[in-house]
Amino acid sequence: MLARLRLIPQDARFFDLFNRSAENTLEGARLLDDLLNNYVDVERKTRHLKDIEHTGDEITHEVFGALHRTFVTPIDREDISNLASSLDDVIDWIEEVGRRIHLYRVDQPTDIARQFSRVILEQAEQIARGVPLLETRREADQLQRATQEIHRLENEADDLLAGAIAHLYDGVTEVPELIKAMRWDDIYQLLEDTTDKSENVATVLNNIALKNA
Repeated sequence: MLARLRLIPQDARFFDLFNRSAENTLEGARLLDDLLNNYVDVERKTRHLKDIEHTGDEITHEVFGALHRTFVTPIDREDISNLASSLDDVIDWIEEVGRRIHLYRVDQPTDIARQFSRVILEQAEQIARGVPLLETRREADQLQRATQEIHRLENEADDLLAGAIAHLYDGVTEVPELIKAMRWDDIYQLLEDTTDKSENVATVLNNIALKNA
């Protein structure tokens, strides 16, 4: 029975869907970086981010639909589920950053926010490089380098958050200043959470690579 099962073709559409999801995440990260570095047309850009996030939801829905219909999968079903969900989380959090910036009517992004967006963009670039390597299973070193860089960037984001919060409330004496500081506190935390979501993708990629080495 086991030998016969191995002859059943495995559905490779999952890799195509993962690649689309990774590219969609990269598009969202680029737009967030553009939003924070070219702070014009904020409402239009945040609407576009929502569209990208919606596309991510559709791709994730396709993955789970295919998983439900497919008998033999190219990698473990749990790994497919985990990777789809972790990729979807990244674009969800990116979109939420944009939504929160628009909601809070931010006058101008801070330099720290722009540094965060650069970290998120670089993580998304590594995700877009790493995800396609799953299908070939011959580029383990390249995949490992990509995931290690994602982890390194998350550590950089931790340091950014610590530095930002350490001085965020310095000299705040008036209510409007306090409200502004609290809103940036929220945005900074959300930005750092986004880098955590990217790190989760790296962890899932590592686990899949180890299982299928």
